[in-house]
Amino acid sequence: MNTLSYKTISANKATVNKQWVLVDAEGQTLGRLASKVAILLRGKHKPNFTPHVDCGDNVIVINAEKINLTGNKWTEKTYVRHTGYPGGQRTLSATEMFGKDPARIVEKSVKGMLPKNKLGSALFRNLNVVVGAEHKHEAQKPKAINLNEVN
Repeated sequence: MNTLSYKTISANKATVNKQWVLVDAEGQTLGRLASKVAILLRGKHKPNFTPHVDCGDNVIVINAEKINLTGNKWTEKTYVRHTGYPGGQRTLSATEMFGKDPARIVEKSVKGMLPKNKLGSALFRNLNVVVGAEHKHEAQKPKAINLNEVN
């Protein structure tokens, strides 16, 4: 037999079907929530997953203020940034970051689990984290999913 009887199907921008997904963060552990949201954003749960294409879903995370951190992470976990000036390294504990903006903790943990390239930046734009149960994407009719069922 000279011909190939099967072909690998590779998704592209035109053939991808993106959906809107609603995730409730209430009572979820931060890292476990972030890894499952990253899987949804990347599209790894879909059969036509292609590593170099944005084939994931648009994810809305509600109730970001109700996440859990285990152990002593509320006091011992630090978020480091740099101002760009000499001696400009600044740190915040998880409690301080949570006090300023609870959504930012979820965003930073999900962003750390995405690729560190242009594709990762594009995938991160598909994430919407909201404090509280109300969000501005009702018109997209997001499908609520249970994170415990996502691989």
